[in-house]
Amino acid sequence: MAHQLSGEAKAKEIARLMNILTLDLEEKNLLPPQRNALLAELKTYIRVVEDAGPLFSPEGVRTLARHSFDSNSMITSREASKCLANILLLESKTRQMFADLGYAAKAAQRLKNDNREDELLNSRILFLMTYDTTLDFGELFDDYQLAESINANITRHSKHFPKSGRKDPPTAIDIQALSETLKLLFNLSQYYPQHLSDLAKSAPNILKILCRIHLATPVLQPPVTYLVNALLNLSVDRDDKPHKDSDPNPWFPKPDQYCNIDRFISILDNAIHTYTEEQLETLVTPLVTLLRKVFEFAPSHVRPHMQNALLPSTTDRSQPLGQSNTLASRLLRLSNSPVAPSLRESVSSLLFELSDKDATSFVRNVGYGFASGFLMTHDLPVPASATEGWSTGQSNDDLGEKLTNVDGKEINPVTGQIREMEPEAEGEEMTEEEKETEAERLFVLFERLKATGVVNVKNPVEQAVQEGRFEEVE
Repeated sequence: MAHQLSGEAKAKEIARLMNILTLDLEEKNLLPPQRNALLAELKTYIRVVEDAGPLFSPEGVRTLARHSFDSNSMITSREASKCLANILLLESKTRQMFADLGYAAKAAQRLKNDNREDELLNSRILFLMTYDTTLDFGELFDDYQLAESINANITRHSKHFPKSGRKDPPTAIDIQALSETLKLLFNLSQYYPQHLSDLAKSAPNILKILCRIHLATPVLQPPVTYLVNALLNLSVDRDDKPHKDSDPNPWFPKPDQYCNIDRFISILDNAIHTYTEEQLETLVTPLVTLLRKVFEFAPSHVRPHMQNALLPSTTDRSQPLGQSNTLASRLLRLSNSPVAPSLRESVSSLLFELSDKDATSFVRNVGYGFASGFLMTHDLPVPASATEGWSTGQSNDDLGEKLTNVDGKEINPVTGQIREMEPEAEGEEMTEEEKETEAERLFVLFERLKATGVVNVKNPVEQAVQEGRFEEVE
């Protein structure tokens, strides 16, 4: 079979097919079925770069581009476009070759077709052209209504997800076309922010699809991942005033202003249960970023809903924070993840922002144990409520004895646990090894506090040495 060829035999067969297809452009000596069969055969060779050199030349790109966009047959055009898209994916240098031919405008024009295969192929081609080319997408926006075509295609997809249920469920090619359109939209919103206002018109339909689409297992897979990413750069309405019925805010729609937020949080909860921390680093960080963005611009009456859903509750405080299996506790553990640095930073930032960017509220909400690293790395002062009574020079109180108040209950500011629910001290004395480990832990904690320069803390180990309470070991 054709796809079993390799090495010199494969290269020769590709060259033979390309010669026939190139000659056909001038002499029109192939019948449509013959031409389509040759393109289909050629496509079987475009799976890997090896031994496919003739395809990655200017002549090869030109031949396939002409069959893609100059043919009178849509069947031929689509077969050639499949080959072209694969070439652009496999070899980045071919993208500028294609841009130089001027066919990107025809790809943008083809996006106006109400056909999912045309949408899939041309969105993919234009998406690949956002990398490693000098293509001027401004011309495609201005002269070929690129934003309008994208918005129209997403509107068509949204009709597969009516509120009453899926009467006309999307097919596999529908989902693939939607994914390619969303990828293109994200890159354009990232690289061409001057056109965000036009692309943002798709936000209501993207939100509608995300809220109504069936969530598979695992949850973060296409098109859900692309729906989330596409929303990242689209503007959230900053207006805190009620909207007129004729101009609703799609992010916080009536009558259920929490529906989008609840969907985001549900996906987050599902994902954290499903994936490893290493996987979450890549998959869930965009979703956490989206939640941060939405909270920043959420109306004042919506913010408490997000805080209640994502910050530790009174129930969580029956034990040290981060030890239960609630979403809030799992977020706290991720904020200390050693294997997911981007997610760790994003989750910590989310929790800080949910605390109204106030250090005292942050420590009260998550406990100093989880808050300290973020506060120090961001050069934020340690709140007095977490440190008063820790200086041995000014108080006889033990470390952590100074409490804050949550819902009328005193809590340990370090662990976040309700004080009255803390276990009583064990009667059994620690071993020498346990004492050394605990002393080392406290030493590191005090040194961190001293490094902030915010509080006057004297390390008790250092003080003990000065007072001669340590004996030298001979």
